[in-house]
Amino acid sequence: MKQFQDLLKKSQQDIEKYIEIITLWQKHVNLISLNTLKNIRERHILDSAQLFDLIPEQTKILMDVGSGGGFPGIVLAILNKNAGFPIQKIYLVESDIKKATFLQEVNRQLKLNIIVLNERIEKIKDVIPDVITARAFAELRQILTFCQSIVSRETLLILPKGKSVDNEIENNKISCKINKLKSITDKESCILIVSEVSYEN
Repeated sequence: MKQFQDLLKKSQQDIEKYIEIITLWQKHVNLISLNTLKNIRERHILDSAQLFDLIPEQTKILMDVGSGGGFPGIVLAILNKNAGFPIQKIYLVESDIKKATFLQEVNRQLKLNIIVLNERIEKIKDVIPDVITARAFAELRQILTFCQSIVSRETLLILPKGKSVDNEIENNKISCKINKLKSITDKESCILIVSEVSYEN
């Protein structure tokens, strides 16, 4: 059994509380698509949790870009908490004030020890994360462009993608190494592991 599945069982109380908070806030803030709310455990929780096993053990700083309702950032933070906080700092970047407030409330109630940045990713310059995650945020080329100020040669990007992934890879002109892994939640989806990013011409 994969580590994240063990951690999900250990994290069940936190996950159920998180779903409860989402359901409450969803009445006032559009956090996730309404037709996925009833299938939230597989569509969002499991889909996000599978990324945990792809994070290198030495990771100290993780940044989730365009966190929205907290996928995958909050889910990864919950697993990190129940794993004993091996990742020292988790930043959630969300430019929408209502969604950022929601993320802060989840952090407060679940004691996840995350840092919510209510800011556009292009404006962040003083943090260089070991790992960047982004789910349903933008195309690969845009993500790499938006994150230019926080990406080093050692930064690893873990990006869940859908059926248009091959077009995204083809359209990307920024030099990088890309590995494509299968998603366990959807046969048409995958996870891109992007490394060795270089912005030099």
